[in-house]
Amino acid sequence: MVTQNNFEVLRDAAEQAMTRAYAPYSGFSVGAAAITRDGELITGANVENVSYGLGLCAEVGMVAVGVSTGVLGDSGSALAAVSVVDSTGRVLAPCGRCRQVLYEFGSDAVLIDGADGPRPLGELLPGAFGPADLDRVRVERGGRP
Repeated sequence: MVTQNNFEVLRDAAEQAMTRAYAPYSGFSVGAAAITRDGELITGANVENVSYGLGLCAEVGMVAVGVSTGVLGDSGSALAAVSVVDSTGRVLAPCGRCRQVLYEFGSDAVLIDGADGPRPLGELLPGAFGPADLDRVRVERGGRP
């Protein structure tokens, strides 16, 4: 079970990750940290690119670390809670793209840290499209999920 204490740990870890961000263009460094359902901690930082649209949000980097290390994904766990902070330590809400990525690796039950406290991702991304939608269509067409 995720507690308020977990969010203090996540904020601290996100702040540490933020110090490793690569943000030479915007100067807006961001760090993200998550705890999985198995209790593993993963972090990520934003990585900008001179071609602005190619930059990676901290949350996407964090998920990539989780998948590449086997902590998340088919052979790993799922996200339980996430915190994202800027360079002042202020908690940030994930953008829409990141909400979708977090949904893929945790479901609508993932707790997302916010200025007013943690909220389930389902409140921030209602009616999300996910893997279950693809499985449903496959089954309805007579295939296997």
